[in-house]
Formats: sequence, structure tokens, C-alpha cells
Amino acid sequence: MMMPFKRQALVEFENIESAKKCVTFAADEPVYIAGQQAFFNYSTSKRITRPGNTDDPSGGNKVLLLSIQNPLYPITVDVLYTVCNPVGKVQRIVIFKRNGIQAMVEFESVFCAQKAKAALNGADIYAGCCTLKIEYARPTRLNVIRNDNDSWDYTKPYLGRRDRGKGRQRQAILGEHPSSFRHDGYGSHGPLLPLPSRYRMGSRDTPELVAYPLPQASSSYMHGGNPSGSVVMVSGLHQLKMNCSRVFNLFCLYGNIEKVKFMKTIPGTALVEMGDEYAVERAVTHLNNVKLFGKRLNVCVSKQHSVVPSQIFELEDGTSSYKDFAMSKNNRFTSAGQASKNIIQPPSCVLHYYNVPLCVTEETFVKLCEDHEVLSFIKYKVFDPKPSAKTLSGLLEWECKTDAVEALTVLNHYQIRVPSKSVLLILLLSLFFFHVVIVFVQSKALAAQSAARNGIIFITCLVCV
Repeated sequence: MMMPFKRQALVEFENIESAKKCVTFAADEPVYIAGQQAFFNYSTSKRITRPGNTDDPSGGNKVLLLSIQNPLYPITVDVLYTVCNPVGKVQRIVIFKRNGIQAMVEFESVFCAQKAKAALNGADIYAGCCTLKIEYARPTRLNVIRNDNDSWDYTKPYLGRRDRGKGRQRQAILGEHPSSFRHDGYGSHGPLLPLPSRYRMGSRDTPELVAYPLPQASSSYMHGGNPSGSVVMVSGLHQLKMNCSRVFNLFCLYGNIEKVKFMKTIPGTALVEMGDEYAVERAVTHLNNVKLFGKRLNVCVSKQHSVVPSQIFELEDGTSSYKDFAMSKNNRFTSAGQASKNIIQPPSCVLHYYNVPLCVTEETFVKLCEDHEVLSFIKYKVFDPKPSAKTLSGLLEWECKTDAVEALTVLNHYQIRVPSKSVLLILLLSLFFFHVVIVFVQSKALAAQSAARNGIIFITCLVCV
């Protein structure tokens, strides 16, 4: 049984001897899965108890638990209905977002649920992301109070039905991602694609053409106001090394940051008000369980609708426990054009820097790390600049992802003064697809090594006079 948001799994063997062999072998010979060492130990559970006899209609459950991994795009009831209903008639959907994105889908019958699990488990809703991991849920029926983006009862359309035509729409399962942008910051519809035949029931009421959009710019900047679910709570912060600015440095990669406030009653915990609920989803997906300064972050959606500047106190480093970033120029989702340049990626151990002054050398970066008490990089590569270039760019690689995340948290938005000029360069860190970096460095050895990882972090610079 997979527990994706805990990065754990339960494995039940046929007998105790086989389980002992597994634990003993893993203790003597480290086992690596996708480049990460897996640790094996005995569970307190005696057996895995999930209703799951897919061959016997009486042995399953008509409610499925869907875990959406790597959800780069919004997941709503419309998306899940489009994905699931062609396989088996859907009655109710409930989405919850405490530790990542999960949903329960209730089908008309156990047989429909079995078909959906067999057809959709492991599939991507969108190409290369939003992967479905499906299990049978414990509840046998879902209770839906109202019909909205996160819950819907298709047997009771009168529960506050909203105008579905005004919803954020984008083409559905396994379709391509919209790439164009309108003035309001939302991707326009790409060509509508028919659902693959294996997902259809053949019913006349099954939509064969579907569409669904990708929000890019922060809705709070585009339309004003603050949508519900736009506050994230992060705990496990190092009390001596973390402050509001460093929280901003890390979380701004996934959306605009409005306010950051450390909680006085719960040390090492902060509330981060982001631009919209989708930014919160991205932050939870990519930053939950990330290790930072020897502590593992716990990132989840807060029940608060906004961050109120109350109970302000002084942190260990002397800075304020509250800071407003709403007007910060370092927010990078403030317009459709700016937002379209941000490709959301999980942390990796490679940083890509550019727009750095020509006078900056490897020793400059080493000293920067030493001055800020973060581990230095193990590899340095500068790209060959054009004859007319006024700046440099290149790659920095750390020993592990944790070291790179710590450097990102500390050095993001660091101001570098150009000698003999009244110009400050502000370092900005973002995450980028490694495929794009390969385009620039092609056969360089460092790029080949970094391309094997899950993503590449790049550092950008803005000039402020």
C-alpha cells in the first residue's frame, strides 16, 4: 500500500521469513529507488487491510482514494469527473488538500470502481504530471454538503450548483498543456482532443470533447481579493536560521507571496499567505517533507483565509516575525507574461545562475557561501559569453538537494554591487526544466550529470538602480 505524501509504503509478505530476509538484505546492501536510498523496517501493522478484491464484486468498495502526484496544474471536481466518469458513472467527489492533493470518488457500483481503478491507476491526467495513484477508500459513501470546486454530489444538482461554463477549463486526461496567454493571465483553450477509447463508457451523456485552462498569473493581482485556501502553514523551521525573508525566498518559487508571519505560540511555525490557492497547492506538493537546516518541513494548507499582523515579536536574528511582501518587486507571478516564464519544478542539487556581473568568479561564489554559512558547491561551470555580453551565466552543483535548497533559501535575492557603478544585481532563484538547460550547454559534462536529476534550479538577476 502506497503512502505517497509520506514517501512510504507498506509491503506484506507471504510469511515472516521473507520479511526478515528483506530487512536483513537492505541493512547489508543499501537499496536505491530513483536515486534515493530506501530504508526497510518492520511495521506495527500485522497485515494490510484495504478492501481490494477486484475480481469479486462483493469484495471491493465503490469509493476510490485518488492521490495526485506532481500536480502542476489545478485539480478540481470538473477535472476528476472528466477523467473518471467515462470509465464508470460517478456519483460524488470530495477533494482534500492537507498534505498534497487527494480525492475520494464514489461510483455508482463496485464494478464501476473496479473498472476505474484498473484503467486509471498510474495514468497522467496531463502529460508528464498529475499522476493518479488509486486505492480503495475506507468509507463506503461520501457526504457532500455543497457543490463547489472541491466537492460535488452529481445526484443532487441543487446543492449550490455554480455556473460550470465559467470554471477554469483546460483539455483533459493526457492532453497537451495550453501555452498561449490572454490578458487575464489564463491559458487559452488548445484544440479539443477526444478522450481515448479505453476511457469511454459509450453512454450518450459522456462528453467526448473536453477542455480545461491553466491559471498562470496570480488571481489576487488580476482580479483583486484573496481566494479561500490561499494560506499555507509551514512547521519545522529552524528558529535560529529562518526568518520572514528566507521563507519568502523559498516559497516565492511557486507563487506570489503576500504576507509571512511566524507564530508566537508555536515556535518554528509560520503562516504564508500566497497569491492564490494554486500557488498553495504547488508549494505543498514540492516543499512538504523537504529537509532544511537539519529539520524536515511540514507544509500544509491552513484553515486561515488570510494572515493578520497580530502578536508581532522579534525573531532570534532580531528581525520582525511579520512582513508584508504584497508590493515586493521580487514576486514573479504578477502578470501573465512574467508568470509564463516560471516553470514549476521540485528542488534539485543544481542551480543555474545568469545576469551575473563579468567580474564575478568562482571564488566570489565560494566567498558568498562562506559569508552566509552555507555549504559551498562541488562543481562550477560558467558558460562562454558572447563578445557583446555584459553578464555571465552558468551552473552550480551541490553535493545533495538539501545543500542546494539551503543555499537557495539564504542567497535568493542577494544584492551584488557592481564595482565602480551604482548598480545592484538582485539574485532570483527559480526552478527550470533540465531540458532547457541542455539546449544552452549541450554536451557539457556538468549538464549531462544535472540532466539525470528531476529538475534544475536556476538563478536569475534583476537590475535595480
